[in-house]
Amino acid sequence: MKKKFLSNLILILFLNLLIKPFWILGIDRGVQNVVGAEEYGFYFVIFNFSFLFNILLDFGVTNFNNRNIAQNNQLLKKHFSGIVIIKLFLAVLFTIITFTTGILIGYDAEQLKLLGFLCFNQFLLSFILYLRSNISGLLMFKTESILSVLDRVLMIIICGVLLWGHLTDEPFRIAWFVYSQTTAYLITALIAFWIVVKKAEFERLNWNWPFFVMIIKQSFPFAVLVLLMTFYNRIDSVMIERLLPDGIGDEQAGIYASAYRLLDASNMIAYLFSVLLLPLFSKMIKDGNPVVNVVKLAFTLLIIVSVIVSFGSCFYSSELMGMLYKEHVEQSADVFRLIMLGYIAISSTYVFGTLLTANGNLKHLNFVAGGGMLLNFLINLILVPQLYAVGSAYASLIAQFVTAILQVFLVIKIFRFKADYRYITSILMFIGGVLAINYVSKLVFGNWIYNFILMLVTSLLLATGLKLLNIKGFINILTSKESF
Repeated sequence: MKKKFLSNLILILFLNLLIKPFWILGIDRGVQNVVGAEEYGFYFVIFNFSFLFNILLDFGVTNFNNRNIAQNNQLLKKHFSGIVIIKLFLAVLFTIITFTTGILIGYDAEQLKLLGFLCFNQFLLSFILYLRSNISGLLMFKTESILSVLDRVLMIIICGVLLWGHLTDEPFRIAWFVYSQTTAYLITALIAFWIVVKKAEFERLNWNWPFFVMIIKQSFPFAVLVLLMTFYNRIDSVMIERLLPDGIGDEQAGIYASAYRLLDASNMIAYLFSVLLLPLFSKMIKDGNPVVNVVKLAFTLLIIVSVIVSFGSCFYSSELMGMLYKEHVEQSADVFRLIMLGYIAISSTYVFGTLLTANGNLKHLNFVAGGGMLLNFLINLILVPQLYAVGSAYASLIAQFVTAILQVFLVIKIFRFKADYRYITSILMFIGGVLAINYVSKLVFGNWIYNFILMLVTSLLLATGLKLLNIKGFINILTSKESF
């Protein structure tokens, strides 16, 4: 499985690194610079609010389905029709509850109008992810890789034309940004649906109440996990807007969004690992194959990336924010250096949390995620009124590290991994070395970009010297005849 994991990881990373950074740093950032921090903050708060009840769209079906199809391919034909009806039913429930909550917390007509489009977008995105879970569950990773970037390619084309095509004399509006997402998601959903329909030999929709109850019961632990994780990952900007006075709340949410954008771009890499790891771990566990080598390979690659990115972002926060934005640069930099340190913890959860999910340890994960959500909420409640967006960044950083550490301990206990002290020493030496490299790199050249590049190259050489990054070993894995 190391060969399958590594070869498909290279493909999916190549496609996503080719497309998504341009979307996040070119289009998404371009939109914020054009409309301003306050208007983008208005959108960002509603966008994250629509995410809070996202679990009602899915109810854990996607994660359950990914694991289930990977272990039992023949169930696709049996389950597909019923699950599509379940998804449509859940979409109606999601919309009703989201709108009701929005009205109860005081959203005005303009906010509710935007929320309506974002609810539809959330449904399309959830449906795409469900369809992709079938494709990855069948281990069709090449098709999954293309679908993972298709929506962003379409958004880049549409938004690029609206931003820079001079089709109208009107200034760019945030609503156009939302409409572009709707169009791109709809096209991607139709293509993914066609692919899965062919594989499932789909004939007609079939409502089956006992099947509905069975799927909901089996998906419920996954649903709780996703709900808890969504709250402690997405509630920050909503609390900033709700806890601060009018005007200040939207502006501070916009500042938080500026800093969060690069974390979102970096997080893409870690998320792609989990996309591959969940079906692979599920298959290996069912077949009784040891997972330790794949866990070690995935964690090593992610810890190299996350430590370099996190420390580099921390040391060069002002320079990076100044390069990307025109307003609130120092405030964004203060938030940015804190939330980027949390990227190390986030990357770890995408390996260890995914392994626990594949093994069915949902009760343990829900306990950890619930603690993370409560911790994040309480720290936000205390710090946001005093420190504004920076307070929310502290809440995110602390919650991410606490949950990551707990997940690592759970994996060690459940899978009985033995401590590899030589490997642990290498990891600690790498972390300390990258920290020192960042300190020294800022003193070398007058131009910070040269210093940043020097830091990246030197850090990668350090990883190679410590044998964490073993190019020859990767080549041997890719050229081997055995998959396990």
